[in-house]
Amino acid sequence: MHSAEYLEVRPTEISSILQGGYNHPLLRSWQHERQLTKDMFIFPLFVTDNEDDEDDIPSLPNIKRFGVKKLIPYVGTLVRKGLRAVILFGVPLKDGVKDPVGTAADDPDGPVIQAIKALKSAYPQLYIMCDVCLCEYTSHGHCGVLYEDGTINTEVSVQRIAAVAVNYAKAGANSVAPSDMIDGRVRAIKQGLINAGLAHKTFVMSYSAKFSGNLYGPFRDAACSSPGQGDRKCYQLPSGGRGLARRALTRDISEGADGILIKPSTFYLDIVREASDLCGDYPVGCYHVSGEYAMLHAAAEKGVVDLKTIAFEAHYGFLRAGARIIISYFTPEFLEWLDEPIPM
Repeated sequence: MHSAEYLEVRPTEISSILQGGYNHPLLRSWQHERQLTKDMFIFPLFVTDNEDDEDDIPSLPNIKRFGVKKLIPYVGTLVRKGLRAVILFGVPLKDGVKDPVGTAADDPDGPVIQAIKALKSAYPQLYIMCDVCLCEYTSHGHCGVLYEDGTINTEVSVQRIAAVAVNYAKAGANSVAPSDMIDGRVRAIKQGLINAGLAHKTFVMSYSAKFSGNLYGPFRDAACSSPGQGDRKCYQLPSGGRGLARRALTRDISEGADGILIKPSTFYLDIVREASDLCGDYPVGCYHVSGEYAMLHAAAEKGVVDLKTIAFEAHYGFLRAGARIIISYFTPEFLEWLDEPIPM
């Protein structure tokens, strides 16, 4: 039997041999420039105006709408696992509550302000952010106040949005996060907080680059916030609008934002990268939105992916692009997964 013949291979560059640096799980973890930590995660909470509610959301697996009485014990289970931050979305379900100007948004007896007070009392160290938008509270389902022709009345809208933000801060919110994308609302919010003597202790996290698109369906089911007519393309960014995103990012920083968010995340990692370059001195976050979350669950149910593995892959993508914080519906799972060996 003849011995096998091999070609003699002489690498010209020793540096071309890379596999010695990642052939072991520990080595692979060392190759990650940044690691996911529990402090990075913000968990979205949907709070209804019925204090005893606890309702499943079929299009958002494992996510529920809670009334305040049910919310407090549920959040307690997550705080004990290391939850540091939440973002609140109010969902008024009672008849006759919605009106053209979103009066219910900052109703002292409404879901958000009641949830702020209850959570601050039960979990003083929990960081409470509040989404600031009118779409959940308006009878027309848009993010601001409309003219008669259905277009956004910018001046009135930003005044109303700023008032809501200030009232959340007065109730004890640590952060307000305007998600409407209407021009000028960051400046109005910041000025309102200054006038109220709250700017020094309220973090303004602006959804500075929020794109219109087809990934918000499950959220709109959860928040009951679909527009009654038309769409939001005239005040949310077009999906190809990279230049507009850059302009919106720099504008919101100039108007007083303390941090910025990109939404959605997976399909917009180039914008996250742009933001980390343009706004590198500010915390940059991204929102892994409802449609992205639901797609991963759907793929896992069909056996296309392993849910835990693909969730880590997605969230490491956000870190690589430059995000420091992540709003994620996977937060409860990550609070447990990050106590386990990380899949490498």
